[in-house]
Amino acid sequence: MSSVNDIRSAFLNYFARDGHEPVASSPLVPRNDPTLMFTNAGMVQFKDYFTGKSAAPWPRAATSQKCVRAGGKHNDLDNVGYTARHHTFFEMLGNFSFGDYFKDRAIELAWNLVTKEFGLAADRLLVTVYATDDDAFDLWRKIAGLPESRIIRIATSDNFWAMGDTGPCGPCSEIFYDHGEGIPGGPPGSPDAEGDRFIEIWNLVFMQYEQVTPDERVDLPRPSIDTGMGLERIAAVLQGVHDNYDIDLFKALIASVHEHTGRPSSAVNQASPRVIADHLRASSFLIADGVLPSNEGRGYVLRRIMRRAMRHAHLLGAEEPSIYRLVPTLAREMGDAYPELRRAQSLITETLKLEETRFQRTLARGLSLLEAATSTLDKGDTLDGETAFRLYDTYGFPLDLTQDALKNRGIGVDLMGFTDAMERQRAEARASWVGSGDAATETVWLTLRDRTGATEFLGYDTEEAEGVVLALVADGREAEALGTGQSGAVVVNQTPFYGESGGQVGDTGTIVAADGARFRVTDTQKKADGLFVHYGLVEAGTLRTGEAVHLQVDSGRRATIRSNHSATHLLHAALRQVLGPHVTQKGSLVAPDRMRFDFSHPKPMTGEELTAVEDIANALVLQDAPVETRLMDRDVAIEAGAMALFGEKYGDEVRVVSMGLAPDDPKRTYSVELCGGTHVRRTGEIGLIAVLGESAVAAGVRRLEVLTGNAARHYFVEQDRRVRDMAARLKVRPDEAVARLEALVEERRKLERELAEVKKKLALGGEGGGAEPVRRIGSISLMARSVEGVAPKDLRGLVDQGKRQVGSGVVAIVGVNDGKAGLIVGVTDDLTDRINAVDLVRVGAEALGGKGGGGRPDLAQAGGPDGARASASLDAISAALAELAGAA
Repeated sequence: MSSVNDIRSAFLNYFARDGHEPVASSPLVPRNDPTLMFTNAGMVQFKDYFTGKSAAPWPRAATSQKCVRAGGKHNDLDNVGYTARHHTFFEMLGNFSFGDYFKDRAIELAWNLVTKEFGLAADRLLVTVYATDDDAFDLWRKIAGLPESRIIRIATSDNFWAMGDTGPCGPCSEIFYDHGEGIPGGPPGSPDAEGDRFIEIWNLVFMQYEQVTPDERVDLPRPSIDTGMGLERIAAVLQGVHDNYDIDLFKALIASVHEHTGRPSSAVNQASPRVIADHLRASSFLIADGVLPSNEGRGYVLRRIMRRAMRHAHLLGAEEPSIYRLVPTLAREMGDAYPELRRAQSLITETLKLEETRFQRTLARGLSLLEAATSTLDKGDTLDGETAFRLYDTYGFPLDLTQDALKNRGIGVDLMGFTDAMERQRAEARASWVGSGDAATETVWLTLRDRTGATEFLGYDTEEAEGVVLALVADGREAEALGTGQSGAVVVNQTPFYGESGGQVGDTGTIVAADGARFRVTDTQKKADGLFVHYGLVEAGTLRTGEAVHLQVDSGRRATIRSNHSATHLLHAALRQVLGPHVTQKGSLVAPDRMRFDFSHPKPMTGEELTAVEDIANALVLQDAPVETRLMDRDVAIEAGAMALFGEKYGDEVRVVSMGLAPDDPKRTYSVELCGGTHVRRTGEIGLIAVLGESAVAAGVRRLEVLTGNAARHYFVEQDRRVRDMAARLKVRPDEAVARLEALVEERRKLERELAEVKKKLALGGEGGGAEPVRRIGSISLMARSVEGVAPKDLRGLVDQGKRQVGSGVVAIVGVNDGKAGLIVGVTDDLTDRINAVDLVRVGAEALGGKGGGGRPDLAQAGGPDGARASASLDAISAALAELAGAA
């Protein structure tokens, strides 16, 4: 059992033999806990089972859960690379009992695994129990045969776990491994407990109480078990090393780091390869679970992790993007256990490469600016917060990189000053993240959900149904009745109304009672894990709880929504065909009048790519192929190729929507996705798909704006009308309009060029501005003219021609357009030591009502708001030249 993969498998197989259900890791974005930014422990996906909100489908389970601790309350980011056991990403092995076995069996299973299955010497193990947990103390003595000296009572919260201020809780028991006298540190509970000799490898949580209030704690009717063993820690023990970064997985990743940065391993740069290896895992798994780098929320944490790794690659001497080159090694090491890593490999690679390319520019510029800003600071000094914030806000150089770059010089950063500057500049974004997943559900919906159960959705098969009003809500509180003109919400036992989710908007329609009371539904939402809530207004009568009602969805609106939703599936598949398998849906809006589709792609689409996607999607519409829906086991569906949206909550049984026939293989379905939305019955019902445009939404995310059906037809009809109108004005057939328009545009350009040439010739060929074309001012020749209608860009050419014409002298030309004036003065090269064009143009500009002017001694330009004073401007230049000639 030498490898990490072997250890993971042995753990899961051990518990499977004991009747535990092996459950796949949940995504790093929590499905059912709005208080967490990332999944940070094995029990997160089972939270509803422990709280009693949902019934567990099995009495016991075992997992290897991927976890991230890099934001919010649990943040190990700053310690990664500098300690033996801190990680941003780690795997938590765990076994769980949902009211099945309790302390005795949990202790027995744990002891047998570590001593018999894993073969650890019993004399190298000791355990802790909560100070008052006599049961656990006695069980460890009885089952493991441990002497009392190696069962340590801990009175602090370290050995008592609680889900929150209220809810399930209970004492813990931790198993420690003694790495030997050669490593500093004492046993848990001792003054030297923070040392590295005694390392916790497993924590057993005995969930036996419920904290009702801060002062009241009662026994749970069905005590449960939740355990957590860090895979990296136990791998270090089993592989005979003390440092997690010396296990086989990290050795392979670190070797790849050295290979792709060109820097051999040494004590000097030991931290950097560790940081890169750890952060590569965290970044890759977050991207695989649907997180993309951004400037807020989870995306900001991901970007921070990525950039920290990239900064350390820079410290290792990497001059080109290199982190993305490590992805194949990671996929080889962990892809068998986590197939999503291989499925998203191309997206991970592209995202890392794009981010690192951008970041290298930011890094080079930021380090240069930082060096200049701190050139006068010495060790022990502090960089002011305003400067640190300016580096971040103006130049995109993150605070943590500023701190990291100054760390080796012993220079700190004024964090309070930085925070003050940020809050002044971006007060509306002070909190980068306030929750995760869906917004916390209001108490009233939780109460109703507990009392009434989930609403049964009938809308896949029908747009009307009978139901019974289970609850009415007005102003956030339950009500017995809603009267005419009153707004509120209605909950029924079953409904054909679709509740907004997955990008599809909620249905509208009517709810009518037997006595004629009529409720207009203006929106439908899902609340509290399955409660469909119908919002709207009572148009007539009084609606009461307990009444039987008829529910009718707005059929026309639903039909357009169905078409738009099915079109998103065809576009998704077409995008993957044209752009590559890295494309995944990142969001959508499926409304009755329009549809937008967000997808992962690192750069703008070309016109040819957009046309190809639109053509493929419409070819599938014309197939008029059936749209098939099946309920399948989630894992089977994904294994069969169904596309799943990372971060979406799927049960064990999922709805799989298939549509279209692959052009290259008619036996193969073109689009297969997990989806809970409503769809057309045949692709032909979509009618037509029109892609109006493509744009950026965020880094690595693009958006298509789309119309379907009649909306698309009306769009093309209007476009056709415009073309026909244009053709009529051009007096050609519609199919000749573009060619005729191009000819007219070219003809106009030619005429404009010819007109400009004529104007330039006329400008220099006769008198202008009340002055002779060329006259003598002392010994100096002056050509001074004002011209009308000559484009400002052509004035310089006139001056150049004028200089050739006079041979030696000064040329001053005022161009008047729309009442304003532009002035250019040129001086031939033989006179620039005596006469400066800049001095003359400033005199002329002042006469035009302008200020300043600039250029070189041989050519200068200026302007002014008063074109009527062109002659005065030329006279002022003539007078100034006369003074210069007289002085000479």
